[in-house]
Amino acid sequence: MIVTAPTPVRRARQGGPPLIVPALAFTGLTVAGAVIGGGGPRPDSTAAEVLAYATRHAGAMNLGAALLFGSAFPLVVYAATALRRLRRLGVAAPGPLMGLAGAVLAAGSLMTSALTSWAAAQTASLGDPALARLLATLWFATGGVGFVAPFGLLLVGVAVPALVLKLLPRPLAWAGLVVGVLAMLSTFALLTGLLYPLLPVGRFGGVLFLVAVAALLPQSARRREA
Repeated sequence: MIVTAPTPVRRARQGGPPLIVPALAFTGLTVAGAVIGGGGPRPDSTAAEVLAYATRHAGAMNLGAALLFGSAFPLVVYAATALRRLRRLGVAAPGPLMGLAGAVLAAGSLMTSALTSWAAAQTASLGDPALARLLATLWFATGGVGFVAPFGLLLVGVAVPALVLKLLPRPLAWAGLVVGVLAMLSTFALLTGLLYPLLPVGRFGGVLFLVAVAALLPQSARRREA
């Protein structure tokens, strides 16, 4: 029996979708969700303020929850595609695999945060401030530290091999590494609110890094040499 080698077209298809597609999808859903939920309750909001917001903006909370939930899917697709691309570029270190694990954990946190936000909107009519405050705290914790810290693992998992093997411009790789480390350090925001600024840095800085990687990471070793 004669076994034919896979054609270049078939190998390209096995590499997954263009990396820019899930990158832009994740970016669009993240930005849209941030805009809709920008006026939502904060960690220091009182129970009465949280309940009042959920009562008046239940529709916006439902929409924001749908966008947040949906953003988890392109994030995982991006991480899996990036892992395949980095393997094809000769990366044998465990960094990309750890990045994929971070993306899966971050996606799970996004889904939990989205469903908690949806539940808060559905139960606002009960008029229970304590319940509203509890759900808002869980909503913030899972969508904040719960997402950003493992998201940082994805950023570092991509940035380190790209820096070592010179797969990306050096300033970009360093920027991704720094943002990733800061994102993981946001873990300690559970201890002090002084570290809350690390959350938007990790979230939106990481989004920009992923888009840049999608645009600049070589598709094959041959293109990298060129």
